[in-house]
Amino acid sequence: MSALIYQPDANAMQSGRAKSSEWVLKFESDSHRTIDALTGWTGSDDTGSQVQMKFDTCARAERYAKRHGIEYTIIKKNKPQRQSKSYSANFATDRRQSWTH
Repeated sequence: MSALIYQPDANAMQSGRAKSSEWVLKFESDSHRTIDALTGWTGSDDTGSQVQMKFDTCARAERYAKRHGIEYTIIKKNKPQRQSKSYSANFATDRRQSWTH
């Protein structure tokens, strides 16, 4: 069984950085999903794909995977650089873009 180790994205409904430093170890599905003929829902016999484990650091998640013989892939995300702007920059006379209001 193989797993992915990654940092989950922030919730779109919050602007803070809470829980942004935790890492998730998520098992990949070994079998393909099937569609139930009666309800149309998708299902699978693989319950391992439902397991998600949270760790404080990437190193701890990696150590856990090595200790239990789990093949893993680490996905690192790029952190965007924040540009600090003031409100008055919206009304600057030397703007490069046209003001559309």
